Amino acid sequence: MSEKDITTYLADNPRKIGALFTLVLLLSQAGNSAAMWGTDVFGP
Repeated sequence: MSEKDITTYLADNPRKIGALFTLVLLLSQAGNSAAMWGTDVFGP
């Protein structure tokens, strides 16, 4: 998909903008949580 296709799709379906924003927000929170719990530090 080109940028123009995505822009046109979102212009035709404005409720999808909120859904995409929420999805990105949740994924960024899940990534931070996974990074915090998935690291081990060994040594001094």
